[in-house]
Amino acid sequence: MAPISFDRRRFIAGSGALFMASLTPRAADAFYSTDMLFAATCKTPSGNFAAVLLDEHMNVIRQIDLPERGHDVTFNPTTGASVVFARRPGNFAVAFERAGWVEPTTILAPEGRHFYGHGVFSPDGKLLFATENAFENVDGKIGIYDATDGFKRLGEFSSFGIGPHDLLLSPDGKSLIVANGGIETHPDYGHAKLNLATMEPNLAYIDLATGDLLEKHTLPSSLHQLSIRHIAVSPQGRVVFGGQYEGAKSDAPPLIGWSERGEGIGCWESLQQSACQAENYIGSVAISSDGVAAAISAPRSNAFAIVSLKDGAILRDDQLTGVCGLTAAHQGFVASTDQGYIGSLHLGKHQAEHRLIFDNHMASFDASAMRAS
Repeated sequence: MAPISFDRRRFIAGSGALFMASLTPRAADAFYSTDMLFAATCKTPSGNFAAVLLDEHMNVIRQIDLPERGHDVTFNPTTGASVVFARRPGNFAVAFERAGWVEPTTILAPEGRHFYGHGVFSPDGKLLFATENAFENVDGKIGIYDATDGFKRLGEFSSFGIGPHDLLLSPDGKSLIVANGGIETHPDYGHAKLNLATMEPNLAYIDLATGDLLEKHTLPSSLHQLSIRHIAVSPQGRVVFGGQYEGAKSDAPPLIGWSERGEGIGCWESLQQSACQAENYIGSVAISSDGVAAAISAPRSNAFAIVSLKDGAILRDDQLTGVCGLTAAHQGFVASTDQGYIGSLHLGKHQAEHRLIFDNHMASFDASAMRAS
């Protein structure tokens, strides 16, 4: 089976028209008055896939169609443009600028590659980095795309592991932090995991300018089946990761942990006292804007937790059906669910329910900075 394909010209024409028509006067008012914007991918009541922008009151102010299921959203720090990535093993991403007057750009993965659902811009916004699978050689790659020239592919470098999933920019803007999940997949076998007995997940720090490996940290051999999937980084450089355990269901491994440059990697066992532990699966991670706490979602357990960034101690532990998407707000966290809920984890504040099935991840943007750009 070949990677997912679609009619690119028809999609671009359709999404462009919808995008430019979607900014109603009311939405424009919301866009220019909100302090923060939030973005997520979703499935609509008609069964189609889309990406949505929401204001700080969780009102949908813009929606664009996607050809297949989306996964994560990232934004350009200098222009405000956003890029939506297809869910693994999708081979497309869609870039759209914030004002809505320029037709979206479709980015296709090169032959023999597919995207892994996540990407990040360079500090100057000129380059886009994306996690990719070179599936014939079982090799993780970071694709490099020119954001100033229609997202033309410029090259790639190694992710230094198998199955790179999430990636982030370090706070100083000089390196990439890559979660190599360690799971081998191939589009011929759908979502089948082909190397569970020999998995070697790691967290890699890569020089942004050269692609050289700066540090690589692996978990103890007893945790080699704990796939490092999603990460968040504090302003101080402390990384928190959430894992997906591929070992026996009866096991109760630590599902979250930390890493810092020069300090190595470690796990926290605090979630073993939480409902988040039930299915051995963490769906998303976010760190508060002040860098003191992390939010963890466990969608298969319908649970979330907020933990201390210092030692992983649980600060809050609660249930929320279908919760997965997480992002930092100016204060606290915002979450989304597959039940249509989106809002603050301090329930009752800035929350809304939509007829949308929100997908795994959320992103938040400083709207005041976007307006100034």
